[in-house]
Amino acid sequence: MSLSRRARSISPSPTLAITAKAKEMKKSGIPVISFGAGEPDFDTPAEIKMAGSKAIKCGFTKYTPDSGIIELKEAVCQKFKEDNGLDYETSEILISCGAKHSLFNAIFALCDEGDEVIIPSPYWVTYPEQVKMTGARPVIVETFEGNDFKLTPAQFKENITSHTKAIILNSPSNPTGSVYEPNELEGLARVAVEAGVYIISDEIYEKLIYDGKRHISVASLGKEIKDLTITINGVSKAYSMTGWRIGYAAGPKDVIRAMSSIQSHTTSNPTSISQLAALEAIKGRQECVAEMVKEFNRRRKYIVDRLNKIRGISCITPYGAFYVFPNVESLLSMRFKGEEIKDSFRLSQVLLNEAHIAVVPGSAFGASNYLRLSYATSLEDIENGLDRIEKILEKLE
Repeated sequence: MSLSRRARSISPSPTLAITAKAKEMKKSGIPVISFGAGEPDFDTPAEIKMAGSKAIKCGFTKYTPDSGIIELKEAVCQKFKEDNGLDYETSEILISCGAKHSLFNAIFALCDEGDEVIIPSPYWVTYPEQVKMTGARPVIVETFEGNDFKLTPAQFKENITSHTKAIILNSPSNPTGSVYEPNELEGLARVAVEAGVYIISDEIYEKLIYDGKRHISVASLGKEIKDLTITINGVSKAYSMTGWRIGYAAGPKDVIRAMSSIQSHTTSNPTSISQLAALEAIKGRQECVAEMVKEFNRRRKYIVDRLNKIRGISCITPYGAFYVFPNVESLLSMRFKGEEIKDSFRLSQVLLNEAHIAVVPGSAFGASNYLRLSYATSLEDIENGLDRIEKILEKLE
């Protein structure tokens, strides 16, 4: 029996694979320190867990409307108004099984065979794979460290063709932590409006931002760009609710209607229990977010400073999310035990097998001269992990 062409074209997630391998090694007694996972190491706040527990006790365990309960949609509308200066009706909101699911719905609602979707590189590993699932073509546009890995309006414009349907923007960014400034988004928005290209704006790390930077939703920059933008967000990162699987999308009614129809025939409704927990997260006290950001900021400063003191590594300062994306290009021509370190994938293998450190190679994100390290782990693990990395790199020749 042969698999479908689309199934054969999809690559498994490297980040999940590395995290799984690290967990297996830990189970076998190997003291692995993982910088791989993209999830906060904090527990879900107590009030949110209580809301989920209450949902179970009250019997809120049946089907809900496919597109999500009205109370959660109303809370999302209020969130967009207060946080982003955006007015949406509940008919313009879709609740899904995580932000990844929201992205899937958006891409499938917009793209046909032969369409093109522009994806700035470095990119989150799932973007090109989801585009390929639709039969559309991901158009990868390289960005550069000297510009904080941000796409310019000129780059955007020169890669638009008659087949371009959408662009995927991610700010704050996974894997780089870059944050687009208002004027940068305005330039990209002008290009999108002129060309009639949709923007799928992944804002899942919106609340994890540092150094006085301010998150701007591109849809807030005017009616014309709002009518072309599908904004993706969720509760996974800001509230440490990765396993609860609640994401949401906001956009034009016709697009949201199509996304809802797709969802109704794939997953049906998102989990009833998780929806009530997400309602508490969005409407409840927000001190938990501020506390998490404060701790992430402390780790961010430490890991950037340490990485820049390690031979062969340089690392720019990220302004959002919980990742660093150090440049390791000068190490890739070196050897370990006589074997050449040809690329970031091989370097990540050496770190895992020899130093028991799990990192994600930059090649997974379309940038082979880099590594991604998550600082969503304890400061003690960060310190110990960087000590191990420093020691193993001293053995490179």
